[in-house]
Amino acid sequence: MTRYFLIAMTFLSSCLSAQADGLLGIDHRLNFDNAGIWSRSNQKTLEMGSALVVLGGALWEGNDTRLGKTFWKSTESMLMGDALAQAGKFVFRRQRPIDGNDAGAWFQSSTHNKSFPSGEVTHITAIVTPFIAEYGHDHPAIWALAALPLYDGMARMKSQAHWQSDVLAGMAIGIGTGLFVGNESNNWLVHALPGGMSIGYKKSF
Repeated sequence: MTRYFLIAMTFLSSCLSAQADGLLGIDHRLNFDNAGIWSRSNQKTLEMGSALVVLGGALWEGNDTRLGKTFWKSTESMLMGDALAQAGKFVFRRQRPIDGNDAGAWFQSSTHNKSFPSGEVTHITAIVTPFIAEYGHDHPAIWALAALPLYDGMARMKSQAHWQSDVLAGMAIGIGTGLFVGNESNNWLVHALPGGMSIGYKKSF
C-alpha cells in the first residue's frame, strides 16, 4: 500500500501554496468552487452511493467467495472509519476554512467546527482500500479506485469544508481501517450477524 500513500502525498503537494500554515505547515484555504464536478450533490452521491454498493454487494454475494469477503471487509472498514472520524471531530473541534481562514483554530465550540478529520474522505478511502489490498496485485487496474478519495478530498477542499491536513488524516484513517480488516481475525461484523445474512441472497435464486 506504499503506492497509495505516495499518490495521496503527490495529490496534496499539488494543493500547497507559499502561504500554507496549520498542521504540518500544509494548510491553506482554496478558492470556493461548488460547481460542476465539484458540486455538493456529487459529493453526497459518492458518499451514499459507495455505502449502498458495498453493503448491497456484501448482502448479495455473501461471505463464501473472495469478492463477497472483500465486500464485507469494505463494509466493516467503512463503519470503523466513519466512527473514528466522528470521534476525531468531537475531540478536535477544528474550525472549517469556510468559517474562518485560520488553520490553527482547534478546540472551538462543537456546533459547526468539525473539520478534522474529513469524514467523507475517511469514508470513501475506507471503502476502496480493502479492494485495492485484495486485488491490486492480481488486477492492477483496481488501483483506479484510488481516484475516488483523491476526487473527494479535492472537492471537500474546494467547498472550503476542509483543510489539506484534514483530508490527509481522513485518508490515513481510511487506509488504516482498510488494512486492519484485511486480517480475517478482525472481521467482527460477519460473525455478529445471523447466519442467513452473511450467506448471500444470491443463493436464494
